[in-house]
Amino acid sequence: MTVGPLSARVATLCDEIVARVGPHAGGQALQVRDRLSEPLRVAIAGRLKAGKSTLVNALIGRRVAPTAVGECTRVVTRFRYGPADRVDVVLRDGSRSSLPLGDDGMIPQRLGVGAARVAYVDVTLTSEKLRDLTVVDTPGLASTDTGVSARAAEQLGETTAPFDADIDADSASEVAAAEAVVYVFTQAVRADDLRALEAFRTASARLASSPINALGVFGKVDTLVGGAGDPWPVAGPLAEQQAALLARTVSEVVPVVGLLAETGEAGRLTAADCAALRALAGLPAAELRLLLASVDLFRSRPAPVGAQHRDRLLALLDLYGVGFALAQLAAEPGLGTGELVRRLVRASGFPRLRDTLEQTLRWRADAIKAGWALARLERIAGHEGDPRDREALRDATERLLREPAYHRLRLLEVAQRVATGAVPLPAAWERELTRLATSEDPRWILRLPDASTAELATAAVEAANRWRVYAVAGAGPAQSRVAQVAHRGFHLLAQAVREQAGQEQPR
Repeated sequence: MTVGPLSARVATLCDEIVARVGPHAGGQALQVRDRLSEPLRVAIAGRLKAGKSTLVNALIGRRVAPTAVGECTRVVTRFRYGPADRVDVVLRDGSRSSLPLGDDGMIPQRLGVGAARVAYVDVTLTSEKLRDLTVVDTPGLASTDTGVSARAAEQLGETTAPFDADIDADSASEVAAAEAVVYVFTQAVRADDLRALEAFRTASARLASSPINALGVFGKVDTLVGGAGDPWPVAGPLAEQQAALLARTVSEVVPVVGLLAETGEAGRLTAADCAALRALAGLPAAELRLLLASVDLFRSRPAPVGAQHRDRLLALLDLYGVGFALAQLAAEPGLGTGELVRRLVRASGFPRLRDTLEQTLRWRADAIKAGWALARLERIAGHEGDPRDREALRDATERLLREPAYHRLRLLEVAQRVATGAVPLPAAWERELTRLATSEDPRWILRLPDASTAELATAAVEAANRWRVYAVAGAGPAQSRVAQVAHRGFHLLAQAVREQAGQEQPR
């Protein structure tokens, strides 16, 4: 993976720190440096049976994460790119044992050791989709394992004690270590969801688990209506309501039919399946309506496709997906398998999720990773016993953050505090700060799509002055600190606009 300029400079800083501190602090700095060269790490979090593993399979492009409850669904599983497919069970003592993928290409349900002894399962796959994205599947919330609850209480401490029965400790640790988080929900966001997500946020690093780099996924939207009915007229408004409830936790909520996304992205629908669907699509309309009225009727009614194959179609598409596919084939009997799969993926809502991840996370990955690394260095300094090493770590990170290019990290940090509600700001000011922290496009930040460079520079200076006035008049101490960071950010934006204008002038 190509390391961005901000991350590359932090990696160099880590090397400089190693030369100035003892072996303990130096070893931790080297671990931070090594993480900077890894792909962006996205943790998938949510309640048990919310559809996390199904979403993981869609993101990976292979059906490798088991979706049925078993030993492997009770532990953290990391999926990353590798030259060969491999499953390693990593124990808490650091030892590893390898397992083969099952005959179905999935992680074995039985790990060979008790889940309590497992730190995580390390899965390397040759999937191209993992070259610049590491996906972490977490066991999730509401664990029924009392040992898991005990570990949660031990790790999360007194600040999250009210949630120790709701949150899995290893899940919290993975979310805290990830640069981005995707929360998966079903039809209702319950009070314990909100409490557990707050616990995740408490356990998270500086730039983790906030609307700056967290998304919500409303999964299984096909269960909103009975039979093969269209769920989307209900799913859209419900996802908007969920987004309003979770405004301090995720940037938006994307509705998805997870099973369709997994089947399409993992290439599970075969030409034989398409032929079976085509045969069913040829039935009279009245017979089709009866067949699609319920799962039981689809399985039991007389039809030109055998019951076993109909069961397979339900496992791949469920009733909504089957109904959608039959409607497509009835309208276009000559539709090929590839085009049908593409339409099923579009009907799943997954392309919107993929685009949202691209737009809100991947382009921002350099700043997110650099911010994560600096937060880790600050945490290492806070726990370092040697006062000289502690001072060296803090001095190094502070010097780097004073560089103009790294003011983006200050912006991300204060925007995260505002977005989570830790520092309240008027809504319009909050939106402007978020735009400044999460984009490099001055026209989008300043809401001036057609402005000239001179107009943009003037507007940026005016915004800087507004924030300066707010910092010294009318703001509380916390708001004042945020306003001072925004003030400098807009001045740097004005400077960048002027420099860009000078480069564009003919010589």
